[in-house]
Amino acid sequence: MNTPDPAPVHPAWLPPEAFRAIGGRRTLVCGEGLLVQTVYDEVAQACARYGGTVTRQRVGAGTGGRAGASGGPYDLVLALGTGGPLPAGAAEVVAEAAGPGPDADGDELGPEGFALVRRHGVTVVLADEPAGLLYGLFEVVRLGAAAFGADRPARRHRPAMRLRLVSHWDNVDVHPRMGQVERGYAGGSIFWRDGAPRHDAERVRGYARLLAACGFNAMTVNNVNVHGTATRLLTDRLDDVAEIAELVRPYGIRVHLSVNFAAPVALGELPTADPLDGDVRAWWAKAARRLHETIPDLGGFMVKADSEGQPGPYRYGRSHADGANMLADALAPYGGVVHWRAFVYNHHQDWRDRSVDRARAAYDHFTPFDGQFRENVILQVKHGPMDFQVREPVSPVLAAMPRTRLAVEVQATQEYTGQQRHVCYLGPSWSEVLRFAPWGEDGPTVASVVAGTTGHGAPTPSTGGDLPAPAGGGIVVVSNVGDDHYWTGHPLAQANLYAVGRLGWAPDLDPVAVLDEWIELTFTPSATGDPELLRGTLHALLDDSWHTYERYTAPLGVGFMVRPNTHYGPDVDGYEYSRWGTYHFADRDGVGVDRTRATGTGFTGQYPQPWADRYESLERCPDELLLFFHHVPYQHVLQSGSTVIQHIYDSHFAGAEEVAGMARRWAGIAGSGLVDPALHARVTERLAEQLRSAEEWRDKINTYFLRKSGVPDAHDRPIY
Repeated sequence: MNTPDPAPVHPAWLPPEAFRAIGGRRTLVCGEGLLVQTVYDEVAQACARYGGTVTRQRVGAGTGGRAGASGGPYDLVLALGTGGPLPAGAAEVVAEAAGPGPDADGDELGPEGFALVRRHGVTVVLADEPAGLLYGLFEVVRLGAAAFGADRPARRHRPAMRLRLVSHWDNVDVHPRMGQVERGYAGGSIFWRDGAPRHDAERVRGYARLLAACGFNAMTVNNVNVHGTATRLLTDRLDDVAEIAELVRPYGIRVHLSVNFAAPVALGELPTADPLDGDVRAWWAKAARRLHETIPDLGGFMVKADSEGQPGPYRYGRSHADGANMLADALAPYGGVVHWRAFVYNHHQDWRDRSVDRARAAYDHFTPFDGQFRENVILQVKHGPMDFQVREPVSPVLAAMPRTRLAVEVQATQEYTGQQRHVCYLGPSWSEVLRFAPWGEDGPTVASVVAGTTGHGAPTPSTGGDLPAPAGGGIVVVSNVGDDHYWTGHPLAQANLYAVGRLGWAPDLDPVAVLDEWIELTFTPSATGDPELLRGTLHALLDDSWHTYERYTAPLGVGFMVRPNTHYGPDVDGYEYSRWGTYHFADRDGVGVDRTRATGTGFTGQYPQPWADRYESLERCPDELLLFFHHVPYQHVLQSGSTVIQHIYDSHFAGAEEVAGMARRWAGIAGSGLVDPALHARVTERLAEQLRSAEEWRDKINTYFLRKSGVPDAHDRPIY
């Protein structure tokens, strides 16, 4: 089926209908600044569509706007605390929203926070700064008609994480193997095409609007693997970056730039990139000055160094702290930060040597330098110790560097989770990571560590007590967006980008409730359609889709049974004898990697208690991670009561059956008018491919393990 997509680009979670509740009412916008203008423009556009009115009040000026509207009454007031005197009726409600002052912990609303209250028929959003007013507007959009219903007590909203960044793996030049976007599954880049800027201002502005609406405040515009023309974005191609920054700035998005650590050498300007060399340091200082003269609000740099062939400080006998600090010093005068990725490991591993363990690499490389990084260096740590697998333990690095700013990196682009050809809602996975408590259930969580709101929980050898929390590094997500009509290729993959933005703002949100937000905003049922049928169908497809994908792909945390290079589809031994260090060690007797301290690589010892001992224990290790930490016989009995081999068979049959059920459920709303026919057709196509792939995974994985183990399926189902 090849139903043509409609134009223009899909509105995702900001269709015009999402603004109906605002657009039909009387609104007052108070304050000044670029982002306040954005708020006004958004409301004005909605009012033009739905018949409401909007008035703008500036500091030190009388109330302007439509004749006769200057004194109200108003249904909605969006006001900066410095926005000037308010009309009678609104002022009292604003006073309640402002509250008695700072919270008990001394926190103000801050640069991005807002308060929301409804009293006496008036809904008020109050902010200290323009960004807060923008986020407050989008909260009202999320609430819809409910924002104008019953009274609401004043509630303060502040982002848990100060940095919420989308990392684009977009190549400026087309890469001969990876294409225009590395691990991109939604078409080409919205920024670049064939080595030049794409100049699609409407698309980029629309993207910034979507990001702001779910809580992001920063993005990179080029791949962490910097090559070719991308290196020149620092110098003679700087205006290309400035053009993008200009487009996203009205939505509070700051641009960060991925840079080549060896840029002075790659550009032919210096013979060395040694971070302790005076000329190199001066070169970067000059580059940073030029950048900030052109883009004053540039957020900083992102760096992949000494990783998978990218140059770094090791070449000069220097440490990661030396390299990161050199760049941090160049950015410090302008308030910029360095995101230094901790994805560093030996990618020329000898598969014969079982003592070498890729999972250990980030911890071994970086923990010796805890406390040596500058305050404006953020160590960016993948959420798991390997590489965005469908199931991994949380990276121990996130609990091991109490003197370092840490960010957690997750992947919305579904490199190992179906590549946006499969439905796989990752909100529950990310929620598990953010809520994980490395020091036990009563201790700090990963979210609190990367938010910088807590110390790291466990006494340190040097102090005997908790360390004060460093400033948080926040959350980084690898983008799943491209120039596809639906932004993410699979329309339902939009939910992943929305969810990670919301979880970065508030990590304690229920990911199913976040999904419900996305559904309510994105899908506007027809007048004759049944919204409960649509909502139920989408939840049936998405709620448990992460576990469904896990069931028909990677059993019990083993990971990497994918085709090399493409990372799509099953290839059980594809990486088993490779240099990449991604092994499962299946033989005739058992499967899994021994990472214990007693007999294996010692990886369990990188965790604090109680997890070090829980992962070490064959009896207490969680079933879903058993093969990540242990090599076990096929007849080993899981905590679930099933044997390992029977679990492999059962889960793969169940996963494929669940996908078939998803396809049937989606087909059941065809022609109902609940969703656009073109969108329905696109999802139908993707579900057909997902079902084909799930059956291939089922048959290849089950057949492989039947042949390895010789143990038949207890239910005598077809295995080949």
